[in-house]
Amino acid sequence: MIAARTALLAAATLAATLPPPPLAAEPAGGDTAYHRHLEREGVAIDLEINHLEIGRRRSGAGFREGDPVRVRFRVTDTHTGQPMSALYPAAWMDRLPEVADEQAGSCKEKVETFVSGTLMAQPELDLNVYYVLALNDDATISVVDPLFGFGNTKLLAMAFLEEPGYDWALTEDQRWLFVSMPEAGKVAVVSTADWKVVTNVEVGPSPGRLAVQPDGEYLWVAYRERLPGSERSGVSAIDVESRRLVGHVETGNGDHDLAFDEAGSHLYVTNRADGTVSVVDTGRLAVTKTLPTAPDPVSIAHSPVGKAVFVSHAASGLVVAIDGATQEVTARIEAEPGLGQIRFAPGSRLAFVVNPEADLLHILDAAAGRIIQTGDMEDGPDQVGFSDELAYVRHRGSETILMVPLDEVGREGKPMPVVDFPGGQHPAGKTDAPTPALGIVQAPGATAVLVANPLDRTIYFYKEGMAAPMGQFKNYSRQPRAVQVVDRSLREVEPGVYETAVALRRPGDYDLAFFLDSPRMIHCFDFQVAENPEIEAQRTREREPVAVAYRIDDVQVTAGEEVVVRFELRDAVTQEPRPGLADVEVLTFLAPGIWQKRHVAAEVADGPPGEGGSGGLYEVRFTPPRPGVYYVFVQSRSQGLGFNASPFVTLMASRPGGAEAEIAEARKSQGE
Repeated sequence: MIAARTALLAAATLAATLPPPPLAAEPAGGDTAYHRHLEREGVAIDLEINHLEIGRRRSGAGFREGDPVRVRFRVTDTHTGQPMSALYPAAWMDRLPEVADEQAGSCKEKVETFVSGTLMAQPELDLNVYYVLALNDDATISVVDPLFGFGNTKLLAMAFLEEPGYDWALTEDQRWLFVSMPEAGKVAVVSTADWKVVTNVEVGPSPGRLAVQPDGEYLWVAYRERLPGSERSGVSAIDVESRRLVGHVETGNGDHDLAFDEAGSHLYVTNRADGTVSVVDTGRLAVTKTLPTAPDPVSIAHSPVGKAVFVSHAASGLVVAIDGATQEVTARIEAEPGLGQIRFAPGSRLAFVVNPEADLLHILDAAAGRIIQTGDMEDGPDQVGFSDELAYVRHRGSETILMVPLDEVGREGKPMPVVDFPGGQHPAGKTDAPTPALGIVQAPGATAVLVANPLDRTIYFYKEGMAAPMGQFKNYSRQPRAVQVVDRSLREVEPGVYETAVALRRPGDYDLAFFLDSPRMIHCFDFQVAENPEIEAQRTREREPVAVAYRIDDVQVTAGEEVVVRFELRDAVTQEPRPGLADVEVLTFLAPGIWQKRHVAAEVADGPPGEGGSGGLYEVRFTPPRPGVYYVFVQSRSQGLGFNASPFVTLMASRPGGAEAEIAEARKSQGE
C-alpha cells in the first residue's frame, strides 16, 4: 500500500495542470442523479453518481447525508470511442470549509496531499481504501479502517445482528454481505454502503454454510433441523437482487458443505449424517441426483482444472472425486481418518487437505486424481488460507501460522517446504464458537494477509517475508472468529468503467477529486450533499436523548415536610411526550453531598381528574431531612438519559416556621 501511494504521488506531481474544460451537466440516463462530462487530451471521462436505494433514485431526489450511492467513472478514447481498460484511477471526496479559505491550494496540490497519505489532511471520503470486517463472538460485525496506521485503526461502524453469526458470504460487487444466524433461523442482509442490516430473511432451521452462485443470482443457505427425530434438512435459495426467499430444496440429513460447478448450474451439497452428496439443479431448484460417497463427508471443493468436485471424509479418511459432466463418483483417494477442510490454491489444480486429528497436510493433484505430497503439521491444523504466493495453515492448539510456498509444492515425492510466524499470543484456531468462515484472508493490493485471533481479540497484519506481524487491529474487546475484506477502491466492473459504492457523510459543498496516472489527469468535480433531517435528529437525540421540564410551583420548601417533584419527559426533537417509562429514577442530594437518596418515579395524569392527559408526566415525593440546598436529577436508562446528563433543579429547604425561626435559631447559637 505504501509503494502504491508513492507511485501515485510521483505521478500526481508530474501531472500537468491545464485550464478546466467546460463540464456537461445533462443527465446520462433517466435514473442518474448526477452526471459530469470531461474531455482532455484525447480522453473522455463521464462521472455518474446514483442512489443505491431504488425509491430515492426514482424520485429524483438530491443527495443527502447518509445516502448510499454508487460512484462510477467511464473512461473512453475520444478519437475511437473505445473504452480504456486496465487503468488505475483514484478519487476522493473533500468537504470544503464553510468559509472560503484564500490560502487553499489547487486541485493538483490537494491530490498530492491525499496521495501522500498524511494524517494531517484527510479527505472526508477516500474511494481508494479497503475495510476489515470481523465476525464476532457476540451478535456484531466490526468494521475498521486499517489505513490510519496499524495498531491505531479506526472503528467505522458496528453491524448489529439478531443473534451471533455463523457464516457469511459477500456478493461479487461487494454491495451485500449475508450472515447466517442459526439461533434466529434467519440470514441477515447487511448493506456495505452504510453497514446496516436492511432485512432478515427466514430460511429454515439452524442456517449454516452460505454460498453465492457464480452468476450472482442466488445465495444458497444450508439448513438442518437439530431436534431429535426431525428430517428437515437441505438448502434454501435467496434472490440476491430482491433479498427474498425463493424456495427450499430438501437433501440428505446432517451438516452440509456447499460447492458449485464452474458454470453455477449445479450445487453440490454434502449430507454428513447420510454419507451422501446431493446434486441440486440451481435453475430448477431441485435435487437431480444423490450420490453415496463415504461416511462423514465434512468438506467439498470444486476444481475447474480437474473438472470435478472433491469431498473429504473424516471417518473413513477418503477424498472422493465426482465428475462434473457425468455427476458420478470417479475416484476414491485414500488418506487417513480425521480429514477436515479441503481448499484449492490459486490455479485450482492443487488442493490442500488438512487433518487436525493426525496433524497432517496433504497436497492433492486434481488433474492426476491423487495425493502427491504430505507434510507433518503441529497441534491440529484446521484451516488453510491463501495469498498469491503462499498457503497459510492455521492450528487449533498453536499460535504458530505455517506457510507453504505455492511455487515449491506440487512435486510428487518431494518434501513439503514450510516456514512460520507467530500469529498472536493464543492459538488462532481456538474458539468456543467455531465457524467455517475464513480466519486468514489476503489484504488487497499487498503481499500480506490478515489473521483473526479470537482469544487475543485482535486481527494481525502479516506482510510476507517478515518474521512476525508488522501490525495489528484491536477488535474493541470482541473476539474476531473470522475476517473479511471489503475493497472500496475503484474497480473495473466492465471495460473502461470503474466504480465503487459509499455512504455520503457530512452535509456541505465538496470537491470530488479525480486522479489518473496514465494517461495523467487531475480534476476536481463540484458536488453537494444536503442535510438529512433524520440524521440530524438522531444526533440531537444522542446529545440530548430526552428533554426534562420540571413542574415545581415553589423551590422554597420546608425541612421535615414532604415535597412533590413533578417533571415532564419529552422527545428532544419532536417534543412528543414519553409516557409509560418504567425505569425513571430521581436522585436528590443535599449539598455538598452529605445526604442523598434515589427514588423511583411514578407516572401521573397531567389533566383534571377523570380526563387523564397526553402522558409523560412523572413525580416523586421525598422529605428533606434538614435545612439546606437540595439538587434534583432525573435518569432513564432506556432513553439514554443518565444523571450526569440530566438538567437539574435546586430546592431551598428552610427550618419549620420559616425565616423567623431561622433568625431565632441563629441568635440562640450566638448567645444572644
